[in-house]
Amino acid sequence: MIVNFTKGDGLIPVIIQNNNTLQVLMLGYMNEEAFEKTRQENKVTFFSRSKNRLWTKGEESGNFLIVNDIQIDCDNDTILIKATPKGPTCHTGSTSCFNEETPQGFLYELEQTISNRIDTDDENSYTNKLFKRGINKVAQKVGEEAVELVIEAKDNDANLFKNEAADLMYHYILLLKAKGFTLNDIEEILKERAN
Repeated sequence: MIVNFTKGDGLIPVIIQNNNTLQVLMLGYMNEEAFEKTRQENKVTFFSRSKNRLWTKGEESGNFLIVNDIQIDCDNDTILIKATPKGPTCHTGSTSCFNEETPQGFLYELEQTISNRIDTDDENSYTNKLFKRGINKVAQKVGEEAVELVIEAKDNDANLFKNEAADLMYHYILLLKAKGFTLNDIEEILKERAN
């Protein structure tokens, strides 16, 4: 992978894209040292023009950008990094520095919320309480919700059907977490099947 750092006086633009949703999260700049550090540590590191030093995204907030893939454009002077964000990307608390919250990414946000409720052991959380009851209870709940969805599918109440579908989806994502898998894991299987 050859990157041409000479065109922009040693700095090149770097577009950060969410690996799961493909949402553009931010734009930063890298010099050659920041690029090498990013590749070695698998966390996005920029050259901060305002601080005049290397700056790893999340070094203060903990909201790191974990590298999944690095691509170079056709002129070798712009980088696209697909990354998994560990928290909000923008310092304002937004998912994207472009103030864009995409519906396409909501299931992944929901997955993160489910994980956070479990990982922080939120005592008031229905999600955490069900998770703590074990895999059998979580799987049983998915089965119950699936049956309820099938029953509503036979009727003509669109609102009830959509709500049961949402319940099933929520509990399905919780089951994935309980089994140690993610939506991305399932998405990869579906992509393989599409070929």
